[in-house]
Amino acid sequence: MTKELIKDIIQWDIKSWSKALSYWENNIDWDKIQNGLELGDREGGLSLWLALKGKTTICSDLKDVRDTAEQLHLQHNVSSLVKYQDIDATNIPYENHFDIIVFKSIIGGIGRNDNSEIQQKVFKEIYKALKPGGKLLFAENLIASPLHQGLRKRFVKWGSTWRYVTLDEMKKFLKDFSSCEVKTTGVLGTFGRNENQRNLFSTIDELILNKVCPGHWKYISYGIVEK
Repeated sequence: MTKELIKDIIQWDIKSWSKALSYWENNIDWDKIQNGLELGDREGGLSLWLALKGKTTICSDLKDVRDTAEQLHLQHNVSSLVKYQDIDATNIPYENHFDIIVFKSIIGGIGRNDNSEIQQKVFKEIYKALKPGGKLLFAENLIASPLHQGLRKRFVKWGSTWRYVTLDEMKKFLKDFSSCEVKTTGVLGTFGRNENQRNLFSTIDELILNKVCPGHWKYISYGIVEK
């Protein structure tokens, strides 16, 4: 994939979050995948990725997702493979339907004001909506280190209301699935004030900090789990 395409798919903090994309690319048998669902897909990035693979895809968000995502799909000539549907991730109106469900950075916002129960419900709904043997591809913000927590509350407008999850909580949320791979990445990347800074900091993470820092200090968890 070109840098421009990865940017359209990942959209922000690209170098750090694209670690998940690379992992998914290389660890799924795509010949067995026919259809997919992206949750919380306001800008249409991961729906674009699935559609470019020739998979019929539902691009979803709480409301008005066509208005925010369709133009990207039109630009890449994949709109014929994409259906737009307003879906609440805590109440997915499908059962045993999807080969793939994918999301990026939605769990913290869903759990606003310390609601861990509704976060767990998202994963139960995903489990229900996947076919037997279907896979969830996820990338989510972790609570990370005390430094991350403090700076979010001070400088991120939603930092004090989002419920960022711990690495242990993420693994607990996934306990009903038959197999689970959870990885972590990113220490400095999120502190960049623009994409060039984030790219530089992510390079430092890649060369040094991802190798020496424990998982619970990192701010991104990602992986593949199977129903």
